[in-house]
Amino acid sequence: MEQKAFKNLSLVQRIKKLLEVIKFEHTIFALPFALASVALLAQKTPSVEKILLIILALVLARTAGMAFNRWIDYEIDRKNPRTKVWPHIKGEVPLEWVKLFAIFSSAAFMVVSYAINMLAFILSPIVVFFLWFYPFAKRITYFPHLILGIVYFLIPLAVDVALNGRISLGALLLGVAMASWVIGFDILYALQDYEFDKKHGVKSLPVKLGKEKAILVARLSHLITFLSLLAVGLIFPKLGVIYFLGLLILALFLVYEHSLIKPNDLSKINKAFFTINGWISVIFFLIVLLDIIF
Repeated sequence: MEQKAFKNLSLVQRIKKLLEVIKFEHTIFALPFALASVALLAQKTPSVEKILLIILALVLARTAGMAFNRWIDYEIDRKNPRTKVWPHIKGEVPLEWVKLFAIFSSAAFMVVSYAINMLAFILSPIVVFFLWFYPFAKRITYFPHLILGIVYFLIPLAVDVALNGRISLGALLLGVAMASWVIGFDILYALQDYEFDKKHGVKSLPVKLGKEKAILVARLSHLITFLSLLAVGLIFPKLGVIYFLGLLILALFLVYEHSLIKPNDLSKINKAFFTINGWISVIFFLIVLLDIIF
């Protein structure tokens, strides 16, 4: 499909193409974690409207982040054999629309933050800044994964602000868990572009340390995830046996994820990154929900 053909599509079809560019379906990575944060941090039962606003804010923030990524990394992605088949690189979606999508999603995120409460609105530009900055990080530091980690660290904090107008210890621990989780799998994801990144000067932890050491850092990061979630279980009195048994299952998924990744064999990285990580997020939400209910 050429850009001319894109103009002939209906608005709904254009939006569908844009959602394909930003891989909208992968919002599942963060959404269950955010909903678990709602269940844990709520001091009283939140209204349906408040929950929907939180979900909408998260979806808009994630959409803005992915659109910024596709926009700012366009020249890099155009050269990378793995990414040059993406719709906006092939010309199926004009880059101008990706830019507009990023700007619109960012603005809409701030509007929704205002609808949540004034503190959420005041803090929303910080979130937008890190979403915008993340694609630039790989040009200036070998630790761009930390920037993405900051974005995910902010999610439970934002939930706490939205629900209670504060930032509690529980939100901070959940933030550490989410940050270390995403840092770990972002390092693993970067392994598949190791040769390209070295050749073209794109910075990442695998480029800095090599594949084997980068995998060890990813494992350490996910150990921090488990320990942080363990601490969450200890400070929230509403959590009990179901939660801790569920954490064991979650730990097994993390171990299985890392068993799929080897320095000399990255053939299963998509299964580890997309399938297993999606299940880890869902499992965490389910064990929190089941424990609170029963």
